[in-house]
Amino acid sequence: MRYLHTMVRVTDLDASLRFWCDLLGLQEMRRMENEAGRFTLVFLAAPADRARSEAERSPEVELTFNWDPQTYDGGRNFGHLAYKVDDIHAACQRLMDGGVVINRPPRDGRMAFVRSPDGISVELLQEGAALAPAEPWVSMPNTGSW
Repeated sequence: MRYLHTMVRVTDLDASLRFWCDLLGLQEMRRMENEAGRFTLVFLAAPADRARSEAERSPEVELTFNWDPQTYDGGRNFGHLAYKVDDIHAACQRLMDGGVVINRPPRDGRMAFVRSPDGISVELLQEGAALAPAEPWVSMPNTGSW
């Protein structure tokens, strides 16, 4: 057995791609449009997983965009996606500058949580040792649920 992907439904494909790709840093690997089913699938991978994604189509995040308007509620059986980042402070600053709320700031220099436009919780973990605590993160409170 091996992990392939996690599918998340999105309501605004452009806003979702801006979050997942432009701000978080994932890369679009492939896209499939199904006119009969009226949906679009977009498969994303982290830069460090690009070669594996190209070869094995894993590990990936699959964004599913149904063309007909729908409302989705988060299920309690889904917690979050997690990614290691080279610099958690820089990643959080890039997200914050892009208008993303940092729900759980990296006060410890090691872990943060944000949410996608569709409310998917994303955990960011510092690669290697924790960074030294720094402002504005140290003084920033938790915001909302994470």
